[in-house]
Amino acid sequence: MSAHTVAPPARVELAIGGMTCASCAARIEKKLNRMDGVEATVNYATEKAQVSYADGVSVADLIAKVEATGYTAHEPEPPAAAEDAAGADGAGAADDELRPLRQRLVTAVVLAVPVVAMAMIPALQFQYWQWLSLTLAAPVVTYAAWPFHRAAFTNARHGAATMDTLISLGTSAAFLWSLWALFFGTAGTPGMTHPFELTIGRGDGAGNIYLEAAAGVTAFILAGRYFEARSKRKAGAALRALLELGAKDVTVLRDGGRQATVPIGELKSGDRFLVRPGEKIATDGTVVEGSSAVDASLLTGESVPVEVAVGDTVTGATLNAGGRLVVEATRVGADTQLARMARMVEDAQNGKAAAQRLADRISGVFVPVVIALALATLGFWLGNGAGWTAAFTAAVAVLIIACPCALGLATPTALMVGTGRGAQLGILIKGPEVLETTRRVDTIVLDKTGTVTTGRMTLLAVHVADGETEDEVLRLAGALEHSSEHPIARAVAAGAAERVGTLPVPEDFANVAGLGVQGVVDGHAVLVGREKLLGEWEIRLPDALARAKAEAERGGRTVIAVAWDGAARAVLEVADAVKETSAEAVRRLRGLGLRPVLLTGDHAAVARAVAAEVGITDPADVIAEVLPQDKVDVVKRLQGEGRSVAMVGDGVNDAAALAQADLGLAMGTGTDAAIEAGDLTLVRGDLRSAADAIRLARRTLGTIRSNLFWAFAYNVAALPLAAAGLLNPMIAGAAMAFSSVFVVANSLRLRHFSPAT
Repeated sequence: MSAHTVAPPARVELAIGGMTCASCAARIEKKLNRMDGVEATVNYATEKAQVSYADGVSVADLIAKVEATGYTAHEPEPPAAAEDAAGADGAGAADDELRPLRQRLVTAVVLAVPVVAMAMIPALQFQYWQWLSLTLAAPVVTYAAWPFHRAAFTNARHGAATMDTLISLGTSAAFLWSLWALFFGTAGTPGMTHPFELTIGRGDGAGNIYLEAAAGVTAFILAGRYFEARSKRKAGAALRALLELGAKDVTVLRDGGRQATVPIGELKSGDRFLVRPGEKIATDGTVVEGSSAVDASLLTGESVPVEVAVGDTVTGATLNAGGRLVVEATRVGADTQLARMARMVEDAQNGKAAAQRLADRISGVFVPVVIALALATLGFWLGNGAGWTAAFTAAVAVLIIACPCALGLATPTALMVGTGRGAQLGILIKGPEVLETTRRVDTIVLDKTGTVTTGRMTLLAVHVADGETEDEVLRLAGALEHSSEHPIARAVAAGAAERVGTLPVPEDFANVAGLGVQGVVDGHAVLVGREKLLGEWEIRLPDALARAKAEAERGGRTVIAVAWDGAARAVLEVADAVKETSAEAVRRLRGLGLRPVLLTGDHAAVARAVAAEVGITDPADVIAEVLPQDKVDVVKRLQGEGRSVAMVGDGVNDAAALAQADLGLAMGTGTDAAIEAGDLTLVRGDLRSAADAIRLARRTLGTIRSNLFWAFAYNVAALPLAAAGLLNPMIAGAAMAFSSVFVVANSLRLRHFSPAT
């Protein structure tokens, strides 16, 4: 390495504790970013910080900075450890987190309900009822609301103010005012009733108490926090479920075939392990013994099991639904497809869209502005002769109604649910910025091989001469081709075996370079290959077979001839078959307003045939005979025409074009290079997933926008009403709690997103 080479910054993820609103996240982020060489993003919904840091800064320094700001930080436990701590159903840790909050909520509700009832219902206001209200409200404002007071005090020590500051100030002010009124005013006088309604301009009102506001606001906000925490837990359920899919133990085969069951963490690349019927495949690998059907539905959403045999690759966390398999591990730990999927989902959830960054900046200054507005409200009403009660009530309502929490939750909760639901469907969204791009794209470029087609040669049709049968042609031709390694030969052999079953063993097999194969099968001298091979034996195709050959070649298919005992017997059509779902996928993409373009390096005739089969009829939308390095130029040309281009591909030669496109969709069945270059990864090899991915991304973006609209609209409408004296503090507290719950509940609707049918 050159002496002038600068090492890339290190990255770490920190779990942040003690955040109670978006203002907290904004404050931690600001403090971290003030450190030299540090770039940090703090996500309130996921309670995590993504931090890049240069040489000279350590993780301990980062944690110390967070703790100096008044919060806690630590590196998250590995997934396996987290699962063990949580228990088999993953509920243990969540319950531990929610239990103290639930206890305070129950206490607040049980004690606050009679306080509110006595304040609102005159029939319940017996002699000295105010003192009973004080007795019941005191534990609510002290014990139940203690987290708010503690957080407000901690923030004050660090010269900061958050949502907890507003809640603590509001409830404490209402409680202390009531104490003063009871001990020094007229509120404690026997028979004194409580005027619940706000009465601007009706005198001093020194006898009024606001114990119901202090207790009710605490109960409402605790309820909001509790349901918000539960909803956030549900929002991240898909990622946790993904992490929990993997096997916990594995049966490793040692020397001499000895079996040993070990924890999955001890498995190494190159180890061979046993997978019995009904067991999960422990990690990514290659089948070295046995055959079976593998159910990957839990991982990819694909319901149809896939047949695997020796030489096939399998993915960790999929289910062996059939026979016994021996697999050689090729990827373990963080390198497996499951781990990479989980990492991509988590990275997307921790990212921030541009709209969220704006909301975070607003949240960062929101609390001081609200405190200033509350003081201004108090001064305004006092200056207009409204009296202390009215002025105080309006000021407390301003403190309570303000809610930056909804702003802070608007984007990350929708991202958590949307990306998690995508992972369940085999759709991985790399980051929030991808969502905005999906809204703009109007053209989608489809790589042909492996994307629209299967990417492997397949026997499509058999044309036989008069007097011959397809089964006999396939039995003899398939037996001979079974001994060849050529892709076309493998396609013929596989098609023959599928249709007629076990194939005979040929004799005197010989490969004729560039022309085909020849040999003896069941006493017949058989030739399979190009027409020129038959010509060397002075065998001509009958007119009917010659016409079938010409027609197939016009359709872009490869044709091979079959002859035995001196006569041509059939011609076989072989091609890279179009996937059964590709035509439906193209129709769905058109339904999303996208213009599909087929891109391939194959001959124009092949491209036109495939395009016609999937419903791309405009010749201008079929681009053929393109060299791999020229695919980027095609994307650039389309962009130069003013189009916003999405690209779907799966090969190494697609990686550059995927990176150049405005939106890259990589087929998860393709190469690592393509997956790394893409913005969206489609775990299944089904092109319909591309349409589903764009629909889900657009739906997630729409949810984010609706969340932000309602969060902003709530504050824009509520603050003026509170300042105008039109909201009781208790009603304001209920509205504030509801706003956060509404945003999270709106995001949770994405859990019900389903692929188009």
